[in-house]
Amino acid sequence: MACARKQPVTRRELLCGAAAGMIGLAVRAGIGGAQPTAKPPNIVFILADDLGYADVSCYGRPDFSTPNIDHIAAQGLRFLQAYANSAVCSATRTALITGRYQYRLRIGLEEPLAGNPDVGLPPEHPTLPSLLKKAGYSSTLVGKWHLGVLPKFGPLKSGYDHFYGFRGGAVDYFSHAYGRNNEDLWDEDVPVHQAGYLTGLLGDRAVEVVNKYSKSGQPFLVSLHFNAPHWPWEAPGDEAESERLRQAGGSLGSLADFDGGSQKTYQRMIEEMDRQIGRVLQALNAHGLTENTIIIFSSDNGGERFSDTWPFTGKKTELLEGGLRIPAIISWPVRIPRGRTTEQVAISMDWMPTLLAAAGAVPDPAYPLDGMNLLPMLTQNAAPVSRKLFWRYKANAQRAARDGDYKFLKILDNTFLFNVVEDPLERANLKERQKDVYQRLAREWYEWNSSMLPEIKESFTGSFDAQHLADHYGAKKSDQMPHNPVSPDD
Repeated sequence: MACARKQPVTRRELLCGAAAGMIGLAVRAGIGGAQPTAKPPNIVFILADDLGYADVSCYGRPDFSTPNIDHIAAQGLRFLQAYANSAVCSATRTALITGRYQYRLRIGLEEPLAGNPDVGLPPEHPTLPSLLKKAGYSSTLVGKWHLGVLPKFGPLKSGYDHFYGFRGGAVDYFSHAYGRNNEDLWDEDVPVHQAGYLTGLLGDRAVEVVNKYSKSGQPFLVSLHFNAPHWPWEAPGDEAESERLRQAGGSLGSLADFDGGSQKTYQRMIEEMDRQIGRVLQALNAHGLTENTIIIFSSDNGGERFSDTWPFTGKKTELLEGGLRIPAIISWPVRIPRGRTTEQVAISMDWMPTLLAAAGAVPDPAYPLDGMNLLPMLTQNAAPVSRKLFWRYKANAQRAARDGDYKFLKILDNTFLFNVVEDPLERANLKERQKDVYQRLAREWYEWNSSMLPEIKESFTGSFDAQHLADHYGAKKSDQMPHNPVSPDD
């Protein structure tokens, strides 16, 4: 179903509409029969890593179930047209925590961040946790950071009050290391050694954090950022596979796991993540926090090797829909009607303005947000707003733009125009039949790109993800350094 068409809405109109909506909600009964409360909502943001659009059962995964993630959807709203800000990890996480296109920051040029200790999220940049702190919130990150390493960068330097997890892009699920002797598990800024399957350890800490916050009475943000189902392909009980990879990989390990994994292993990894999510939901319920807690579940980018991205083609590192479309679910029982879906086009950077508005916090005017406040649509059942969104990805000179139902796409020297609502598999190239639309979107992408930081050679790392893309398209690694953006007249 196509998004409802309407005249473009200005940022001022959106902000005014959100303010009016919140005032109205404060003086009348909440939608769905719940009574409103003056108390700010708690926030639990659950982020999976490399999870495909259809990798949970409420999005169509046919061969296993995810009852706890499905429960969040049943208690809230499920997005059918949600996008990641990037087709890879650290770039999306930059947009998520800042509410801005990642290409406005140096770290956003890393696709992904790997091996550069001088690049990270600047501590002075406002973030979701730092702005919520000004509104009286306490915050904890449990899980993956991947936005820079000590001593210059870290979650405690960017607004979080507490941190338990890992700082890099991936770790082994049992050794918690990215090589034989490179453990990456932290409690605050102290490295720790702890036995156990990492998904379970993250669940343990998240439950502990919820229990502590419930006693304080202070509104809180818990960012629960799992590494699952990111490689290495290890499920509970797979210690022998962990040891095999450690022995095979030399000093840096073999986390990319080219010769490992299976659909069954992938299934067990997701099921364990779902089980831990269920424990967090139980903790919220046990303390009577469910009704006024915003719970969000999403992924940082499209799926990887064993993922299900139907009905889209493409995977992680690709600006095809399968590399960008992600599951996105939100529940807030006191304000959001239960059991709905929406065709509203959304993107990772929308969560920051949405959550700030819900919490009564305000953005920093010195760092204007690029994301959209989704609260009017979420709480008032407002009609979907047409969006204009842009992406780029250095490997294979990928560029993309979406406006309404149309998507412009460039891969190396190949350019396309798709109607991704009618043709989600991106098969029918309309660039000649609708040349005016194609040329307009190409030109607008070029204009948008000129307002972002330019791509730099140093951000290319020759990573597993980039090599996967080269293999997929038969490109040489030398071809992956884009030398010029698409011409607006192409």
